[in-house]
Amino acid sequence: MKIQSLKLVCFSPTGTSKTIIQSIARGISHSTVELIDITKPDARNQQLQTSENELLLVAVPVYVGRVPALVIDWLQSVKACNTPTVCIVVYGNREYDDALLELKDILIKRGCIPIACAACIGEHSFSSFETPIAVNRPDASDLHQAELLGSKINEKLLSISSVDDISDINVPGNYPYRGDSKTWTVDFIAISNTCSKCGVCVEACPVGAIDLENNYLPDKEKCILCCACIKCCPQNAKTMKTGIVKDTAIRLSEKCKQRKEPVFFI
Repeated sequence: MKIQSLKLVCFSPTGTSKTIIQSIARGISHSTVELIDITKPDARNQQLQTSENELLLVAVPVYVGRVPALVIDWLQSVKACNTPTVCIVVYGNREYDDALLELKDILIKRGCIPIACAACIGEHSFSSFETPIAVNRPDASDLHQAELLGSKINEKLLSISSVDDISDINVPGNYPYRGDSKTWTVDFIAISNTCSKCGVCVEACPVGAIDLENNYLPDKEKCILCCACIKCCPQNAKTMKTGIVKDTAIRLSEKCKQRKEPVFFI
């Protein structure tokens, strides 16, 4: 089957999903690649249309075992037409629960035909020096495996004549999906006096939640707990307050020490 181009869609506040999807694309090794990064609010105002002559790759982070709610909202506007698709979820070394099945189901309803699926590991958004969780992942091994997946996807495409030859891919998960795709509404970030008000966190926030008139604190009603503002701060001025989020980070740091490896379905 001949593919005219690759379209890479990612939601990646801290860069892990983007890094993984680009590594998979390198393994596929196509000359025409378009990256559609929907992390920023303005990017999510654009609707995506694809055809059966394109290969669509979609990578999203796992939030409490689900696809993030704002990503679901955008994905439900996708218009595909029998588009071969790679479904990728990235999680912080705990579990991906129902997220991969949910992503697959959403994309099928939009006209996509999954040709491969993957659950990969990225550094947890709650990870810090104090509470390390899958630090520096994806690492070199993860990215090598992602490229190998890309090569296998390319081999699969070459082995079939059309999307009609793509059989269903079974992935783990439960339906109805467990939990809630929406994150907690909680005030959990402290800002020290080392904050220089440089605005880096404002640019990094995927939901425009940083309040410039309130000492660069996030609006808890908008905040999705991605911690991009903490991780990107050049002054290390933002930290987690004592409370439910930090307690969760401590618990995950203790319970998720054993390294998990990417899982591929093809």
